[in-house]
Amino acid sequence: MKVFAVKYSFIFLILALFLFSFTQIDLGLTLTKASIFQTIQTSFQTIGYFNRPLSLAFYLLIISGMFTYYLYFLRQVIRKKINARHIWTLIISTAVILAFSYNAFSYDLFNYIFDAKIITHYHLNPYAHRALDFPGDPMLSFMQWTHRLYPYGPVWLGLTVPLSYIGLNFFLVTFFLFKFLSAAFYLGCCYLIYKINKKILPEYQNFNLVLFALNPLVIIESLVSSHNDIAMMFFALLGLYLYFLRKKILAIILIIVSSQIKIPTIALLAPIIISFLPNKIKNDNNKFVYLSIFVMLGTLGYVLTKLEVQPWYFLWIMPLIALLKPNRYIIALTFGFSLGLLLRYSVFLYFGNWDGIALPLRNAFTVFATIIPVILVFIQDKFGRKLL
Repeated sequence: MKVFAVKYSFIFLILALFLFSFTQIDLGLTLTKASIFQTIQTSFQTIGYFNRPLSLAFYLLIISGMFTYYLYFLRQVIRKKINARHIWTLIISTAVILAFSYNAFSYDLFNYIFDAKIITHYHLNPYAHRALDFPGDPMLSFMQWTHRLYPYGPVWLGLTVPLSYIGLNFFLVTFFLFKFLSAAFYLGCCYLIYKINKKILPEYQNFNLVLFALNPLVIIESLVSSHNDIAMMFFALLGLYLYFLRKKILAIILIIVSSQIKIPTIALLAPIIISFLPNKIKNDNNKFVYLSIFVMLGTLGYVLTKLEVQPWYFLWIMPLIALLKPNRYIIALTFGFSLGLLLRYSVFLYFGNWDGIALPLRNAFTVFATIIPVILVFIQDKFGRKLL
């Protein structure tokens, strides 16, 4: 009975996140011309844009609840109080609900849609043309980054162009097709993490599934904002799954496919190539995963010398962490970093921009939220006080 109540209260919280996402609808976007829905949209936008303290309060309440449930579910898995069926119910329910949410925290989804539209509607090459080349297109009224050329690989075009054709240039239809695609890749990543753990760490199969799938940052960046990083990681995980089945050539092919969505996962070729050589990694799955994390962290570090920190970049690392034998410090770091990255959005929700104190404030949130859980675990280990 308790598991039943907790499960449905979590789903209620996901519904709250779904509703909150619509408070962030761009003021230049009208989702539908139906008058009743326009009235509802306006009332939600009033909270998001004209009552920012209330919007911030709702957001903090939702993510606080999500992290509380996240910690609770991790503990319940350890105690064997919830099983795989309960976990998959939560995962699938979350994916279905948030597949219909608005991309509240990022405009990237609109760029994905327009990039495909350049091919399907304008019959031109998105590598040579940008959104600004089509000044009469109504999407420009609510897009950002309209000046950039297509920055992704051809595999992402291959995945999204068919959806653009099916959408028949109807924005709302196309929008939800792209959202469903992201939800499918999220579920695919969850399944592959479950299967890989069954192969290499069967005793931690459920724990690592929860560690990834119910992480609030993963949920928001994959299912709400719908970043294509989750598609990139799906093919990377599929490649790693084939690697653990000792199908290394196929694994290399899938890693290359992944990198043709976004380039960072090309780094995962290194551990696979090294495994062909006579060394300890060859037969040590744990060392292989650690090396994979190391090369992806190195890639992320390089990217951050060129670009600013974005919360969804953590999607490059989180699926790999979910392939490790659980470590208290890594889990604390994962928890804190996820919280810190999501707290960055709270600054924008309150100020509506990144001017003045907003930038140092968001960085401070990330740093402090990251280190505090690690410090608490250290104190617990050092002095035997249960703080987490």
